[in-house]
Amino acid sequence: MSIKAEEISTLIKQQLANYQNELTVDEVGTVTYVGDGIARANGLENALAGELLEFSDGTYGMAQNLESNDVGIVILGTYDNIREGQTVKRTGRIMEVPVGEEMIGRVVNPLGQAIDGQGEIKTDKTRPIEKKAPGVMERQSVFEPLQTGLKAIDALVPIGRGQRELVIGDRKTGKTSVAIDTILNQKDQDMICIYVAIGQKESTVRTQVETLRKYGAMDYTIVVSAGPSSPAPLLWLAPYAGAAMGEEFMYNGKHVLVVYDDLSKQADAYRELSLILRRPPGREAYPGDVFYLHSRLLERAAKLNDELGGGSMTALPFIETKAGDVSAYIPTNVISITDGQIFLDSDNFYSGVRPAIDAGTSVSRVGGDAQIKAMKKVAGTLRLDLASYRELESFAQFGSDLDEATQAKLNRGRRTVEVLKQPLHEPLAVEKQVVILYALTHGFLDSVVVDDILTYQDQLFDYMDNNYADLLKEIAETGQLPETDKLDAAISEFAETFQASKK
Repeated sequence: MSIKAEEISTLIKQQLANYQNELTVDEVGTVTYVGDGIARANGLENALAGELLEFSDGTYGMAQNLESNDVGIVILGTYDNIREGQTVKRTGRIMEVPVGEEMIGRVVNPLGQAIDGQGEIKTDKTRPIEKKAPGVMERQSVFEPLQTGLKAIDALVPIGRGQRELVIGDRKTGKTSVAIDTILNQKDQDMICIYVAIGQKESTVRTQVETLRKYGAMDYTIVVSAGPSSPAPLLWLAPYAGAAMGEEFMYNGKHVLVVYDDLSKQADAYRELSLILRRPPGREAYPGDVFYLHSRLLERAAKLNDELGGGSMTALPFIETKAGDVSAYIPTNVISITDGQIFLDSDNFYSGVRPAIDAGTSVSRVGGDAQIKAMKKVAGTLRLDLASYRELESFAQFGSDLDEATQAKLNRGRRTVEVLKQPLHEPLAVEKQVVILYALTHGFLDSVVVDDILTYQDQLFDYMDNNYADLLKEIAETGQLPETDKLDAAISEFAETFQASKK
């Protein structure tokens, strides 16, 4: 077969056109140890803390310990194909995750890779997972309410956009349900939600995703999941990945809610990681920087000033307690970082008070600033009513004769507890919360049998929707309480029809 000279010269010209005379220099090290999700390598003299490193099989790691003779690397993924003696090279990039609108509606791992079977996420934007929190002058006070749709929270421990409110309680007390209901209530509220599941069973996460999808909440939600079978480094990175995804929206003037469920498991993963890296153990074998682990994460939640676009990122970190012990190491750390806590009590939960919020232990340090004026007016005495009821309840158990004032307080307390109960996945619009709490605090429920109160509430909402929609609209749009005689007349009218239907 003859090859023409012109063809050869054309081929050579093409090769010369594509020739690059630039040298590429990679700094390469050698793996000296691998095991338990950790590798050690020497030869990486100039590696940076948090830098991405690439192993010869294509797996990535992150430089964590920079020591005099080697570098401790956490491996991001499986480490089955990494062996001693293999090479590992610097990438020059700090650990980052993909961010942007394309992530919304997807379930991803802490590296931002899709795990929902819906194909690759096409976004070219990335953000470093670690970022310095906004400074004092870059922030402004929290003043806009974040409505959770849960009466017990919106009335007693209100949350504002840009706040960090801890949700704390034992296993199986409804912590995740509080988060899911809050996310469901953000529909049409101009809020992007990020749910970070740390160390939760894949089946549980799937159930939550299906719930969010069923109620249309995945249209504005990103789910970041690191399951219990994931390596410890991924459980440790998951919350930071969620925060980075949220910051992309916050710095573009949008509002974000990030749920970290839960940080106890992140602290355990970080302890595992630190001990394998041979960092010195401290109290309860946690490393000395375990406080900084959570403080640098939660400080990233903020309400930005108007010059930066006025965006906000609200954090709901979860902590699991053992037998209600809020004075343990990790709970006290996170309590001191956050702007208040919602304490879920197992006794309340098992006695049927759900959400099982303990009004005595729960507090919001933003308080009334994160409530609309109407809610502030109707919920003002609720906390005191509940506190005095709980106190009197223990005396009433002895069965002694009680005077009328004490009986009245007990009756009001029982009705308050009943009103604050709420079924699962049924968040309430704030205007309806205001109406039922107004009815409670102004004595309209005092004559209603306790067992009938939730029926009374549902029928009252229907009655208001059908006959007094203008009053509900006024509360929703202005945030103010309508003229009391109008509201009194509406509730009195309904009360008469309700009593007549009961006879």
